[in-house]
Amino acid sequence: MIELYKNIKELREQKGLSQDELAKLTGYTSRSSIAKIEKGEVDLPRSKIIAFANALGTKPGLLLGWDDTSEYTDNRKLSNVRPIGLKRFPVLGEIACGTPKFTNENRESYVMAGTEIDADFCLIAKGDSMINARIFEGDIIFVRRQDTVDNGDIAVVVVNNDSEATLKRFYYYQEKGLLILKPENPAYEDQIYQGEELNEVHVLGKAVAFQSDVK
Repeated sequence: MIELYKNIKELREQKGLSQDELAKLTGYTSRSSIAKIEKGEVDLPRSKIIAFANALGTKPGLLLGWDDTSEYTDNRKLSNVRPIGLKRFPVLGEIACGTPKFTNENRESYVMAGTEIDADFCLIAKGDSMINARIFEGDIIFVRRQDTVDNGDIAVVVVNNDSEATLKRFYYYQEKGLLILKPENPAYEDQIYQGEELNEVHVLGKAVAFQSDVK
């Protein structure tokens, strides 16, 4: 695997890519992740090797330093290997995991992830109110756009007349006219909306997956 990390660094430098640029192309959120990978400090799964090969314009087998790449690229020869497709998800901005915060849309940014993720866009988590759901600051949250979610779902909820957004567990009690957005950190209080306040709240989508950076 040492050859893999060496080739990643050499190809990145040949293409004039910074570590930040390669991080965005391969689904990481910081240059430190690429630095650790290039030093051989991180074991890359097959899906990530493919992502790096695509970003660097080469084949996975060649990136691994293999002379014959057929066994890696021809999955008919490996009965236990399932091909992994990748697609780009637009990053719309940051989502507060704490006090609601304005979400800046930035449709120029994308992350690469598997096509099996049923999402429309993604957001970058800020804050620590969802840590007991294993969502930490800097994690990428994949969101499927929908207007309603079930109680207990983790949802992106826009509040204060669309000016702020937050990521919380969603509980709505129609008979009481009560909405509770629950954090996954006991250090934070529930966010409660009722009566006329409900007119300033709507669901943007359901969180369906997340991707953590290499720590």
